[in-house]
Amino acid sequence: MFAERTGYIIWVSDVKAARNLDKYGTVHYISRRMHYVVMYVNAERAEETIKNIRRLAFVKKIERSYRNEIKTEYSSNGPDKTRAYTL
Repeated sequence: MFAERTGYIIWVSDVKAARNLDKYGTVHYISRRMHYVVMYVNAERAEETIKNIRRLAFVKKIERSYRNEIKTEYSSNGPDKTRAYTL
């Protein structure tokens, strides 16, 4: 149903110009103070999209987000401590 997406953190020198990144993918967040943009692009065309983004004059550095690879399923093997605090 949904296309697979890859997240990227793009460090920029000009935050106003960073608004133009919207045509390359979905801009999730723009940090005005730290000068970075979090955006998601289509995973199938990520390499060619990143090549085009690197050519922009205001882009300093591009880092890939590893959020998709982090384990988000947690297991509770320890005892339940909430029952000890009940009245």
